[in-house]
Amino acid sequence: MYTTCLFCDADFGENDGIEHLPVGRRLAFDPAKGRLWVVCRHCERWNLTPIEERWEAVEECERRFRGTTLRVSTENVGLARLRDGLELVRIGTPLRPELAAWRYGDQFGRRRRRAMLAAGATVATAAAVAVGGVTAGLAAGGAGGALLNAGGVLRAMYERRRVVCRLPAVGSDVAVVRGRHLREARILTGGPWGNRWGLFVSYGSGCVVFTGVEAVHVAGLLLARINGSGAPAADIQLAVDILERHGDAARCFQYAANRPEHERHRLAKLPVEIRLALEMAAHEETERQAIEGELSRVVRAWRSAEEIAAIADELLIPPSVLERIRRYRGTLGG
Repeated sequence: MYTTCLFCDADFGENDGIEHLPVGRRLAFDPAKGRLWVVCRHCERWNLTPIEERWEAVEECERRFRGTTLRVSTENVGLARLRDGLELVRIGTPLRPELAAWRYGDQFGRRRRRAMLAAGATVATAAAVAVGGVTAGLAAGGAGGALLNAGGVLRAMYERRRVVCRLPAVGSDVAVVRGRHLREARILTGGPWGNRWGLFVSYGSGCVVFTGVEAVHVAGLLLARINGSGAPAADIQLAVDILERHGDAARCFQYAANRPEHERHRLAKLPVEIRLALEMAAHEETERQAIEGELSRVVRAWRSAEEIAAIADELLIPPSVLERIRRYRGTLGG
């Protein structure tokens, strides 16, 4: 297999995801027609691979594509990113996106372990101060306790003042959201909102309301800090169940907005499994939007490459065989 683009001579790079085609960072394949392209990331042209090198690689691409947790599709094209950064473009009937619990288990589990380690470090510090107080005398112990208490107060003050994110506000203003503002963030629904929902966010000099995709994105930023302590596996599984049941970010947030009263709209007051589900949904929606931003270009490039591929493949097949294939397809209804 060639390692540089046929059109601009740029290097394809390498990947560790497809054993039978370790070349390229974006591969396009058509499992029905057995075609495989390496997409040049410099000029975006599609390079058709030699026919004798395709079959095992196409089958491997299909397996990896089906195994991904994040896919987006149009009528004819599906786009997925593997964990190692390799991108797969699948030509044909799109597959329904699926959600796997392990994708989020690592993320929230790692947060929980970090939070537990931080708590353990605080306890160890307290124990060391207490031992030092007993050793050095009551006065020293009192001073040590006061020092520990002051440390906790300073930490709380830091978290309250710490910048969570910077968001666009009215006009040219920028909403600097800090830790102390998180408890005021809430979902707006009912009344003038009707069946819709919005996200209210306060900041130093005012407040701002977001709607639609922008509200989902901002909620994801805030929930990443609110859910900073992570969660055990049981809560993560409950969150995954909620997300699978409702399907996408819009429905998940509407589900949270439709909950009965009782401070239900404050993000920080929602049950942990719902907070986790909303963060997952917001994260997936943000990634999906990023991928879908490239799909229109992929579709246009595919149509051009498909014409070239059809010509290139048919050059290797005798006309009599092509005619027999056409007749056979006709008996099967195409």
